[in-house]
Amino acid sequence: MNRRTFLSYLGTGAAALAAASAGLGTLEGKASALSSTADHLFGFSTNRVSGFFEPIAPSKEDKLVLPPRFRYDVVAAYDDRINPAGEKFGQGCDYNAYFPLQGSDRGLLVTNHEYTNIFSLGPIHNDQLTAVQVEKELYYQGMSVTEIYKNEQGVWKLDPTSTYARRINGFTSFELTGPAKGSAAVNQAAKVQGTFANCSGGITLWNTVLSCEENFQETANHAKLDPTHYGWVVEIDPKDAQYRKKHTALGRFNHENTAMGLASNGRIVVYMGDDKKDACVYKYISKGTYNKAEGRANAKLLEDGVLYVANFKKGQWLEVTIEAVSKVLSSEHFKVPYGVSMTKEELVQRYKTQGDVVTYCHEAALLVGGTPTDRPEDIEISPFDNTVFICHTNNDTHGNIHGHITRIFEAQDNLAANEFDFEIFAAGGRQSGFSSPDNLIFDSNAQLWVVTDISTSSHNKGVYKSFMNNGLFVIPTTGGNKGVAMQFASAPIDSELTGPFFTPNEDTLFISVQHPGENTTDLSKPTSTWPHRKGDKIARCGVVAISGFKLS
Repeated sequence: MNRRTFLSYLGTGAAALAAASAGLGTLEGKASALSSTADHLFGFSTNRVSGFFEPIAPSKEDKLVLPPRFRYDVVAAYDDRINPAGEKFGQGCDYNAYFPLQGSDRGLLVTNHEYTNIFSLGPIHNDQLTAVQVEKELYYQGMSVTEIYKNEQGVWKLDPTSTYARRINGFTSFELTGPAKGSAAVNQAAKVQGTFANCSGGITLWNTVLSCEENFQETANHAKLDPTHYGWVVEIDPKDAQYRKKHTALGRFNHENTAMGLASNGRIVVYMGDDKKDACVYKYISKGTYNKAEGRANAKLLEDGVLYVANFKKGQWLEVTIEAVSKVLSSEHFKVPYGVSMTKEELVQRYKTQGDVVTYCHEAALLVGGTPTDRPEDIEISPFDNTVFICHTNNDTHGNIHGHITRIFEAQDNLAANEFDFEIFAAGGRQSGFSSPDNLIFDSNAQLWVVTDISTSSHNKGVYKSFMNNGLFVIPTTGGNKGVAMQFASAPIDSELTGPFFTPNEDTLFISVQHPGENTTDLSKPTSTWPHRKGDKIARCGVVAISGFKLS
């Protein structure tokens, strides 16, 4: 074992060092993914997915490729029946959240469904959808609540007899809350039809799910629905089918996810990214404080608070309020900022109330000084030190081809601080082995799990050749291997991996295989047939449960 490898193991414990010296996990040019404490040594004693693994090489196969010692079960796939009523699992699987019902081995899985494609809609002629295709588009997007369990053989399965299981989609009604509710900005709506284009999300401190409506414009147009009713953060309760809200105080834009934490004074803080080029990073701070004893009643904190946008040049969070917007527009030195296409006169007419500000949030954020960034996607708060990690996926118009992960350090480690510093924690590219970071999740060993989102049209081409298919990577955030990416999984053809989520004991990792075979134009010649079900001739997106083989 060379000196570099030896030093990489310092701090991992004597047992880990001894094992490494015996040749286990010693890899040229890559650090081995050892857990940081001896009781998780190699993941074998607890069989945790978050333990030791041997990093894999990139793959171009139509398979979900995992390291030795790991396996996966397809828990649910597109069009699977999920309940006695015959409702079907949606398409475009993205975010996942797991809520145990009995220990860690039975629970409710909440899955987002971002969009539909040829495998559900069939061929689309001249970019015009038929009425039947519009109905399918609204049905198969949205969210699924499913009940899943691990059987005696250790295999994860879907329970189609569940009384909890249900679909939430483009036909489901929602209550609006916050400043835009009933306002002219949303055409006086207090209730709206449906949710769709659901990308990533997050869990609240009171165990509900926040789901984010991202690229909603196309589906709203197809269905002739009011676009101002979409692009919000949705809240649902996995155990209560009647609880459905859209929180307008969190702003309307191309939401990727939410990351909720507590400020030092007990106020709720929610970080959010706007997943498009030259868009901003936001956080919302509630006016009231969190009270654990109130349970779901704490949701009122998402209705009354202040929305902020990040200015990275100054290291400041700036208020996105009608007062701040009006002040900027009233200045005699006002100039329309980059990214805003309206004139001053048009902007003055648009922004009259806070309802207007949150409904047309992207432009308002730029007006007050928000920094346009490179597709801010998933954001996560480190549970170890309160730093905030942001996937800036890429922005080819600025030459940021492979993206990077930004790490924010809030002043005094207070999530409600007005000032911050930041660093580029990890940069995509040949030198790191990954490109276009997307979703994030932490494990209990302070390792950051990162999935990538190289555009399907770019797979295995040009500067993306070396990365092959999209993948899942593990990056330690502490220790000698800090910032070193190790590939854990490679996705099937034309797909990406999304929505990673651990069971509480970390012996299972749920993750979605999204849009396999996306480049298919002829259903008789699909580019992928994952998950390769017997007799199946199409590709099906789905959620898998990854676990490790137990050793005797």
